[in-house]
Amino acid sequence: MSLLDPRSVREIAARLDLRPTKQRGQNFVVDANTVRRIVTASGIGPTDVVLEVGPGLGSLTLGLLEVADRVVAVEIDELLAGELPRTVAERAPDRADRLDVVTADAMRVTELPATPTAVVANLPYNVAVPVLLHLLATFPEWQRGLVMVQAEVADRIAAPPGSKVYGVPSVKTAWYAESWRAGSVSPSVFWPVPNVDSGLVALRRREPPETTATREQVFAVVDAAFGQRRKMLRSALSGTFGSSAAASEALLAAGVDPQARGEVLDVAAFARVAAQLSGPAA
Repeated sequence: MSLLDPRSVREIAARLDLRPTKQRGQNFVVDANTVRRIVTASGIGPTDVVLEVGPGLGSLTLGLLEVADRVVAVEIDELLAGELPRTVAERAPDRADRLDVVTADAMRVTELPATPTAVVANLPYNVAVPVLLHLLATFPEWQRGLVMVQAEVADRIAAPPGSKVYGVPSVKTAWYAESWRAGSVSPSVFWPVPNVDSGLVALRRREPPETTATREQVFAVVDAAFGQRRKMLRSALSGTFGSSAAASEALLAAGVDPQARGEVLDVAAFARVAAQLSGPAA
């Protein structure tokens, strides 16, 4: 298989008269070694159906097709979505029938032509977190993943409780999966070259915490807690529970110090707090 290099990426872009846009976070990987490193780190194998978001010109897609049984690529740009099958047919003709291209917004897609077992993607940096959370919520069948995002976002997603960058992305991702930093990627492997470093985040699906609260209730508590990050939880959650006194009562019932701040609570603690929204007996 012939992976894309800087020259071939520019040739395809020139043929399409493509001008990458910041609006869609279009920075394309042009280094084959980086592609193979990502594929190896993802742990995918010959039985996997990989969901890729934002395949762009196909650099990572070709690398995934070398290993996986099938790749389902979701691309919002109609021009790129139309060109991807041609690129694969030219460079990996024996694998062309293993590619499905879905022309859609990844934050709105709800159906796929095949059930994914893994997600491997260079996520558009401007919408990386909402896209990741949508994929986790909408397609529960995939069990592991590796996503490339802006380095600061990677740190926030994988941050543990107590970290300075622990926040909403950390807790909401933890509802669905264990996550950890799996490496860094230099700006030099992209075209156009971004002005930020990139980070790899690995994910392994797990069951959410046991709770009588709904996911929506838990996430509402998380949003409130970090919406006023510097405030104690009894104050930050006063609107959610009706008053500071009611919030304190709920926090104590959940085994949480009302004077604590949201950054010290793990997802299980947030679930216990949210359970109090159903009543003290919850």
